[in-house]
Amino acid sequence: MIYHDWIAVLHSLREKRESCVLVTVLSQRGSVPRDRGSKMVVSASDTYLTIGGGHLEYQCIALARDMLAQRCVEPRSEEFALAARLGQCCGGHATLLFEPLMQQQPEIQLYGAGHVGQALVNLLATLPCHITWIDSRAAQFRHVPPGVTVRQVEDPIDCVKEAAPDSYFIVMTHDHPLDLALSEAILRRGDFRYAGVIGSATKAQRFRYRLEGKGIAADALARLRCPLGLPDVKGKLPAEIAVAVAGEIISVYQRQQSGC
Repeated sequence: MIYHDWIAVLHSLREKRESCVLVTVLSQRGSVPRDRGSKMVVSASDTYLTIGGGHLEYQCIALARDMLAQRCVEPRSEEFALAARLGQCCGGHATLLFEPLMQQQPEIQLYGAGHVGQALVNLLATLPCHITWIDSRAAQFRHVPPGVTVRQVEDPIDCVKEAAPDSYFIVMTHDHPLDLALSEAILRRGDFRYAGVIGSATKAQRFRYRLEGKGIAADALARLRCPLGLPDVKGKLPAEIAVAVAGEIISVYQRQQSGC
């Protein structure tokens, strides 16, 4: 899709709940590629409109994407000397404003692609969130909803280490020792927004006992949801469990958005 209107671009990205940086030429002296007021929109994967191309635009895109990666929320201005700093033949000076427009979305890591994992990922994919679906078994990823990132890895613990702060962790693998190892790695991070492990009350008691023996503090253990999911949603079918878990995730991120 080709855009000629920056307002339409921002509206489209807002509809997709995609963060971006609005780049505006605030002022110029001498010869510059585009006049004051020219705009460009930069997302993590795309750019829309232009502020003239060349090294100036390349540098601005890089700066905007760094702001996105750092989750910056404050605007900033930068002055560019086109000849000295960027090697462009224009030879003028331009001041540009970078305005990050962040769409806060939960980062969810779902460990396990069994029957419950498959039912849950289809529900989560309809929500405004970023989902990474993790399993060591490539054959389990038969039907992947649009927008879901799949990671087929031998050691899922590496994914815990790489997760962003404030991530949501849902653990429901085919292997109880792996569930325990993932729980330990998540709790040791301490910077998670949500951590839940599938299982019965008996499994929860056993896990907490073992994690306590591994030195996990009581306050961290208290944050581990096991059994996970809304307690009022009963049932053992994959779809019923998935609804309970998705409902709990929704309640957590809605509280976060409301500042509670």
